[in-house]
Amino acid sequence: MHVLVVYDSMYGNTEKIAQAIGTATEATVLHVNQVKEEHLTGLDILIVGSPTQAFQPLKSMKTFLKDLPAGSLKGVKIASFDTRADLGKVGSKLLSFLVKLFGYAAEPIQAKLVRKGGIKLTTPAGFFVHGKEGPLKDGEVERAIQWAKQILL
Repeated sequence: MHVLVVYDSMYGNTEKIAQAIGTATEATVLHVNQVKEEHLTGLDILIVGSPTQAFQPLKSMKTFLKDLPAGSLKGVKIASFDTRADLGKVGSKLLSFLVKLFGYAAEPIQAKLVRKGGIKLTTPAGFFVHGKEGPLKDGEVERAIQWAKQILL
């Protein structure tokens, strides 16, 4: 099975999650800026993740998704994830309202992958960091491994 994990990361937290997912799925793991057309050929599963910044993926991830040719993921199973602050710990009613309105990065990533022909495997996953820069909350790497193993079932 040919699995590719593509990620972007600001503070290293999303990279750690991507590496854990890659280990669990025996996938190739690439930073979004390393992905070339040949990496996307013959894929069985594509897993894509980004930190959530201003309720969306980072600009380089949005560019990557936009530049995928129409239909290029036809028949490819897809999943998406993000890293995000834990709203329960932030305690901001305004931020909670805005998240309900705009969401997190994983949802638009998944929507764009499906528009390019991808077949949704699971609901998008979010992994929590402390504050804006992290580190990851305890247990998130292990949770990412479990999430990734479920994708392969």
